[in-house]
Amino acid sequence: MVCGTFRRWLAGPQMWEREIRAFERADRRDPPRPGQILFTGSSSIRFWSSLADDMRPLAVVNRGFGGAHAAHVTHFAPRIVFPQRPRAIVLYAGDNDLGRLSPRTPRTVVEDFRAFREAVRARLGEVPLYVLSIKPTPLRERQWPRMEQANEGLAAFAEQEKNVHFVDVSSPMFDQRGRPRRDLYRWDGLHLNDAGYRLWTGIVKPRLVADLGT
Repeated sequence: MVCGTFRRWLAGPQMWEREIRAFERADRRDPPRPGQILFTGSSSIRFWSSLADDMRPLAVVNRGFGGAHAAHVTHFAPRIVFPQRPRAIVLYAGDNDLGRLSPRTPRTVVEDFRAFREAVRARLGEVPLYVLSIKPTPLRERQWPRMEQANEGLAAFAEQEKNVHFVDVSSPMFDQRGRPRRDLYRWDGLHLNDAGYRLWTGIVKPRLVADLGT
């Protein structure tokens, strides 16, 4: 059994400090260019290595890190989000938040997204926020009912908030039997492969272009 102390540590942001410092070093070498679209969140963003090409001609910057929770992104926002001064933000988090060892709940996940929105509004004003739905994964199929509940809460949150947009990337990720499509994932059944990112590109890019132009 995982002890409570370890569970609390697992839910904290401190494990990602090395990655955040690497972002800061990169920003010192190549200062942020205001007006780009910032993609941030967990490893689903971090591993999107083709992001710049996939979103072209949109100018984007990738600040995904580790197995981040939504609350971790808020914690590090003064260091990796605010300095970018983006024209829009795309946020993906949630499946780690609701993983087997995490103490988070669907309700607290939605609250964490709301806290991120408030932090951004306080510092950057009404920058559009695009919330990607939590994806279904073969590895965490048993956790899907809780993730689906969180998605419903995130969609409702977006309906209520100005300049918050819910983008459903999860619905096309099921097969005809209602199971997560394994052809979209790497060997681990958790992280997207090239086909998975092509699917996401086909959903996310047209939405951004329609709303923001090129």
